[in-house]
Amino acid sequence: MYPRFAESRLEEALEDSPVVLLHGPRQSGKTTLARSVGDRRDYAYLSFDDPAILSAATSDPVGFLGDLPDRVILDEVQRVPNLFTPIKMTVDRDRRPGRFLLTGSANVLLVPTLADSLAGRMDILRLHPLAQSEIHGQDNRFLDRLFQADFHVRTLPRLGPALADILCAGGYPSALTRTTPRRRAAWYRDFLETIVQRDVRDLSRIGSLEMLPRLLEVAAGQSARLMNLSDLASPFQKARATIRAYITLLERVFLLEELPPWHSNRLSRLVKTPKVHLCDSGLACALLDVDGVSLWKDKPLLGQVLETFVFQELRRQGDWNERPPRLFHFRDRDNYEVDMVVERGTQELAGVEVKASATVTAADFRGLRKLRDAAGDRFRCGVVLYDGEACVGFGDGLFAVPIRMLWEA
Repeated sequence: MYPRFAESRLEEALEDSPVVLLHGPRQSGKTTLARSVGDRRDYAYLSFDDPAILSAATSDPVGFLGDLPDRVILDEVQRVPNLFTPIKMTVDRDRRPGRFLLTGSANVLLVPTLADSLAGRMDILRLHPLAQSEIHGQDNRFLDRLFQADFHVRTLPRLGPALADILCAGGYPSALTRTTPRRRAAWYRDFLETIVQRDVRDLSRIGSLEMLPRLLEVAAGQSARLMNLSDLASPFQKARATIRAYITLLERVFLLEELPPWHSNRLSRLVKTPKVHLCDSGLACALLDVDGVSLWKDKPLLGQVLETFVFQELRRQGDWNERPPRLFHFRDRDNYEVDMVVERGTQELAGVEVKASATVTAADFRGLRKLRDAAGDRFRCGVVLYDGEACVGFGDGLFAVPIRMLWEA
């Protein structure tokens, strides 16, 4: 079992919150983590993937809750949306912490009626597929080093073609147990089929379920790019509004994520369109039908997938960080851009640019310099992550950093 650095945050939440929701994509390890923590605390476990349990909770949610033990894990709770209001009523009668540990494969924050019913009573934690630091068992503190500008001159071995293999492997625990790219691709196909036929069908009454995997495939080709609904809609003969609704649905089951644009009162020519990212680089590579060898040869696609990989690594590290940051992208109409803007609180900001090449020049910092000027005193550090050997400074809080430092201690 891989170490999950979100475990300590889950333990803390159970000490002071009546309800804790651990949500994230299917097969990301939610049940394993919840049961590991729950077994130490004597929690009962019930899964709504069991048809009998699902039927009992759906037909009589109040009676179902009344028969539960004092501490219980309710797995895949998004399948019983009418359970949230009875949980609220139960908690209002007895607000002891740690009563309910819920897991969900859909984002209830995008369903206001569900989220509002437990406002102030529920702590929500996001679990992602495995970060590289979890896979390698290294408690990396990259985000803390980023805000401290703590990058000293050193050299590390270049990853080279191994970087493409890392991107294609992704972070899903079950996919990582497959020993060949062909077996991983088969796992991802089954994984998507399960989500479409179970979670998406539960969440929506749309009739074109069969187009969702194809839409996700098209989105994989646009991952790390500005969202363009017209390009996404063109293969399907669907209206842009329909595609927008499908994109939201894919976001609700944690398969897609939007990266909002950063804005500043100091700049007036900023692009305000979000970027789109797939939830995992391994899933993106499976959808695009590439393995490590073919990805390494396709340098434009390598750079695109690498940017999504870095974004997801920062998201994963950020969600277990003591001070979770917010992520944005920066682009203006003069083509200055930074792949990720990382904000912590209201007074600290850093920038991360991603390059798939083994060399870095001063020109690669043009977007970071523009961001630094716009952010003023808030700016802490700017790094270009690249597939090179040397960690070196480029002056005034700017650094070229080998990409393996993103996860290696």
